[in-house]
Amino acid sequence: MDRVPASLNNIVTQYFCCSEQYGHFGLSRPLSRKHGYFRFGDNTLYGRVNGQPAATPMGLSQNEAVEARIINGTVDLPFNVTEIVDNLRQELYAQGGKNGLMSAVTAAYYLARPILPVIVRKRLQAVRLRDWDRLPFPRWPVDRTVDDLMEQLLLLMLRAQNLGQIPFIWFWPDGASSCVLMTHDVETASGVDRCHMLMDVNDSFGIKASFQVVPEERYPVTSAFLESIRERGFEVAVHDLNHDGRLFQNRKSFAERVAKINAYGKKFEARGFRSGVLYRNQAWFNLLDFQYDMSVPNVAHLDPQRGGCCTVMPYFNGRVLELPVTMTQDYTLFHILNHYSTDLWKQQIELIMERHGLISAIVHPDYLTGRREIDLYESLLAHLSKLRTEKDVWVTTPDKVNSWWRQRAEMTIVESNGQLRIEGSGKERARIAYATEKDGRIALDLQPVCAA
Repeated sequence: MDRVPASLNNIVTQYFCCSEQYGHFGLSRPLSRKHGYFRFGDNTLYGRVNGQPAATPMGLSQNEAVEARIINGTVDLPFNVTEIVDNLRQELYAQGGKNGLMSAVTAAYYLARPILPVIVRKRLQAVRLRDWDRLPFPRWPVDRTVDDLMEQLLLLMLRAQNLGQIPFIWFWPDGASSCVLMTHDVETASGVDRCHMLMDVNDSFGIKASFQVVPEERYPVTSAFLESIRERGFEVAVHDLNHDGRLFQNRKSFAERVAKINAYGKKFEARGFRSGVLYRNQAWFNLLDFQYDMSVPNVAHLDPQRGGCCTVMPYFNGRVLELPVTMTQDYTLFHILNHYSTDLWKQQIELIMERHGLISAIVHPDYLTGRREIDLYESLLAHLSKLRTEKDVWVTTPDKVNSWWRQRAEMTIVESNGQLRIEGSGKERARIAYATEKDGRIALDLQPVCAA
């Protein structure tokens, strides 16, 4: 059996930051010509497979799931794991992720959007999104397909080499259980006026955030405004060019706009970017001159562009680090779902924390217009503050996650005199963790398993 090239094995070992010596995967079976949906364990995957994939994710049966084989210490897979993960994280399974083009109807809507009352926008959005709760993939309200697949393959690595444990570098600094990012997209002049109020609310819970600022047309962006954010310990990122919904209309206009966006990034001293309305075409992100992006939702059933990256972890898209949006936006919660409680947010947080993931929220100063909305936001901050104290969650800002994730990617575990240690910049905050099998499932622990 031929092994997959080392670069293809790396996607699992890179996810866990463990030694490549553990990543023995093989691919000896022919793959289908067509891409499609199939089951592997409890997960629905998309791509080429040894078998006949389905055209849609509807009706896939667990009984029809493909299986891996362990042969002479190697995990023989019925698919190319790198291709599958790229298909999910890059949203290649979703039609909207292939070209980034807007329909004429959508373009007309966003042209008129600034003058449409919220009640009209809500009715138009309700018509378009009426079937959202019947979409089987990605999985609502949080899709962890990539993360579940990585754990599944790590378990197979343990079994294939008959290992008691595999050491890896823990996901977050200082052994934090998960990570929280609070971000604020400032869409209008009235949103600008509420930024200082919002910073006061955040500071009352000791939670800093990032403010995404629209460079052109929406409102004046002064040096004094940007400095007023930074001097209080908050961050600034660039939010689209003019938030007209047309950034990804075609490749030519995208390149022209991105040249301006990159210039604003340098002017604002911003290392992060987020597109307006979370429109995206990840294949074009290589033109962004930013260290990180925050434009990709985990699951986008209720967004204008559907899809989702199917992971609760940051991931590299070329040289750009993607920090996915993993929680439902406030506008969606208030004006589409008509929910005025933290129940959905708390459900999503719990699901993300089960995979030690990134809890990433968008709350707009533009929509915190009344006491009810502000009270709800304060309830969310109180919950996050409690998790920081009781569950050791790292509450931080996007640029700090960007710095950590880049450091972690360059770290290595080395063995000397029977002892393991971490080498690389930032190692003083890194922790060695261990993957073991427990009751037929993978278990991740910061403490080594003692031999019986």
